[in-house]
This record gives sequence, C-alpha cells and structure tokens, in this order.
Amino acid sequence: MTAQELRARWAGLAPREQALVAAAAALVLLALLWWVAIGPAVSTLRSAESQHRELDVQLQQMRRLQAQARAMQAQPRLNHDEAMRQLEAAIRQQLGTSARYAIAGDRVTLTLTNTPAQALAQWLSQVRTNARAIPGEAKLARNAAGGWDGSLVLTLPPR
Repeated sequence: MTAQELRARWAGLAPREQALVAAAAALVLLALLWWVAIGPAVSTLRSAESQHRELDVQLQQMRRLQAQARAMQAQPRLNHDEAMRQLEAAIRQQLGTSARYAIAGDRVTLTLTNTPAQALAQWLSQVRTNARAIPGEAKLARNAAGGWDGSLVLTLPPR
C-alpha cells in the first residue's frame, strides 16, 4: 500500500474507528518503547547494586592474592637443598604414610594413596610457601573412602 492509499483508507474510517486505531498504534508503540529502551535500563538499574557487591568481593580477593604474591616475592630465595628439606618435612608432617615421593633433578613426583582432602590442601599451601615448589602436573582422583589417589609432579627451585 502506498501512503495515498493509507490516507484514503484513514479518511474512510469513522471518527470512533480512527480513535481506536490510533489508541492501538500508541499502545503498540509504548510496548515497543518499553521492551527496547526502558525495560532493559530498569533491569540493569535493579541488578546494579548486587553486581557491585559481587565485584567488590572479587576485588578484595584479588587484592589478597596480590598481597600474598608480593609477600612471596619478597621472601629470600631458597637453594635447592633447603627447598628439598622443606618439602620432605612437609610430606612427613602433613601427608604421613599416604604419600611416597621420588626425586629426579628439580622435579619431585609424589604418589598419593587415600590422602585426606584437607591434608592435601594444607600441604600444597605449605610447600608452595616454604619450599617454593610449583605444581606442574596433577593426576588425582577421588576414591570411595573420600580421599585422593594419584600423582602430583612438583618443580623445585633450581640448583
């Protein structure tokens, strides 16, 4: 339809029909305006406060990690032998008989058998901080008893 045909058809409508068509068009226009412009903005405003809180929590976590990394960088360097002593002491204290290890140069392969999750987490944190050991590979599986089985390869500071 052309614009002329539409005007002719509009003129042919009764005033009451013209008012109803205009009201329906206005309603459709308002609904479209809400869905496209106003609704998303209102939704964003409603969720902004909770997103802000979540981002603040993430920022605090990142700042804690940054402080931890800086503290670790500020620690004096360990030689290989001292790192090995720290690692062996941590294995005896935290993991006990649930772990066996083999040394090959700067790499230590740890074999775990039914190691409790809490003990493993504490041990990893301790060797990362005290022995400066960096986990390189991990092949771990949760066993039926709730412990961890598998192997973990760590890299110690070079000689």
